[in-house]
Amino acid sequence: MTSRNWVRLFFTTLAWGGLTTGVLGFIIRWSEFQDYFIHFKIGSILSTFIWLIGVGLIFSVISQVGYFAYLTIHQFGLGIFRSATLWNGVQLVLTIFALFDLIYFRFEKFAKPNESLVPYIALAIFILIAGLIVAYFKSQQGKRTTFIPALFFMVVVTILEWIPVLRVNEKSWVYLMLFPLVICNAYQILMLPKYLKRSEEERAILNEKKNKSNAPTTAKKSNNKKKK
Repeated sequence: MTSRNWVRLFFTTLAWGGLTTGVLGFIIRWSEFQDYFIHFKIGSILSTFIWLIGVGLIFSVISQVGYFAYLTIHQFGLGIFRSATLWNGVQLVLTIFALFDLIYFRFEKFAKPNESLVPYIALAIFILIAGLIVAYFKSQQGKRTTFIPALFFMVVVTILEWIPVLRVNEKSWVYLMLFPLVICNAYQILMLPKYLKRSEEERAILNEKKNKSNAPTTAKKSNNKKKK
């Protein structure tokens, strides 16, 4: 990927993370901010919105670090197992374990007496459904073998990126971080091929221009040799 397209991907993902958190933050934490809207506190609304965007930018950076870390791990996995099929099987098993751990360990650590397991399962199901949807669209872009890697990234890597707030288990922060991570991760994995294609096209245009600029020089040299 060219540096120009990498910068585009970086800042576009930042924008998704910031705007998503800025908008959803008011919805998720409505009980805290509703007074601003009821009493038309424009200054408080704007300052809170800017603060939420800043938080979203941090979430976006975490998402991007996680994505490029996964790309590295994915290449190592292919190199170690020397088979895309075997590596996909390993990723599928890890995805199942990650979902199980998300339910079991959170319930064991944070569940109150007589609290239902349903909310913990529902959260894992949401991540799984989001992962399946993104993986489906990813597989439609090219090879079907990309389905499991995309699912692994959307489930396992998202959970790993999500750990800082999972440890705290403050409900509003759990959801506030989850949605931007899912959106930023989905955007990156689905849009990366387009940025790669655009980079190839830009390189082809540059090479064509270089060849045209070098052509007159080559022609002059050949003419000079003929005169001699």
